[in-house]
Formats: sequence, C-alpha cells, structure tokens
Amino acid sequence: MTSLFIHIAIIGGTATLLMDAWGWLRHPLLGVAPPDYGLVGRWLLHMRRGRFSHPAIARAAPMRGERLTGWLFHYLTGMVFAALLLAMVGPQWLASPTPGPALMVGIATLAAPLLVMQPAMGAGIAACKTPTPNRARLQSLLTHGVFGIGLYVGGYVDAWIMQ
Repeated sequence: MTSLFIHIAIIGGTATLLMDAWGWLRHPLLGVAPPDYGLVGRWLLHMRRGRFSHPAIARAAPMRGERLTGWLFHYLTGMVFAALLLAMVGPQWLASPTPGPALMVGIATLAAPLLVMQPAMGAGIAACKTPTPNRARLQSLLTHGVFGIGLYVGGYVDAWIMQ
C-alpha cells in the first residue's frame, strides 16, 4: 500500500508540476497570467467560517496562510487525480503507461474548476461571469490537457524512479 502511495505522489506531482510549468510559460507565450493558488487557499480557508461561495474571491478578506494552503491543495488534488487514473486503469498501467487514459483523466478533471471552483469563487459555471468566458474555458481545457500529458509523463518518471 505504501508503494501505491509513492506511485501516486510521483505521478500526480509530476503532472501538477508540468501543469504549473505550462501556467508560467503561457504568460510570455499567450499573455495569460498564471493562476493564483493563493485565491484557492483563501476560498478553502473561508470554508472554516462556513463561507463556501463568494461573489468575487479576490475581494474576500485575505486569510493567513492562504498561499501555502492553495499550493498544497493544488498538489494534493493532482495526486488525487493520479489515484483516480490508477483506479481506472489498474496498477498494470505503471509497467507500460499509455497516453489515452492519462489524457482522458486530464480532460475529465476540467469538471472541478468549471463546475465547482469557478462558481464558488464568483466566476460562474464554466467562467460564464468572466469578461471573456470562452477564452477562460479554452485556457482551462489546455491546462487540463497538459495535466493529462503530465500524468502520462509521470508514469515514465515513476518507472524511472522506482526501478
């Protein structure tokens, strides 16, 4: 069981790291600012006070430790999605990773921001309350596609580390 958690941490961590690299690269390439995971932390920390949604999370009261909380949650979520991948395909995928299931899981993870996080943080379902919702949706799709590629790459990183 411990070995399975190590596999999940390596694959999920690699995929999330690749997603973050994309987030940082898209600013100079496409003019899109990287995500602010401090705002995710703010949203999560407000939940302790019973506040689960906000008209605009950026205008909500800042919370102590929000940046660290947001980043930890971001990487933990990547690991949960890696566990989902392994639950779907089985541990045999670790011996010979294939891109199809990894990309499917990556794209499926779009449900989290589009249907949960964006509405709860004031952007509406699928960013419908943002100034450019289609651009935001496309960026989410690209980012989660990169995450799916990262899951696939993470399978090989895992094989290399665990050999």
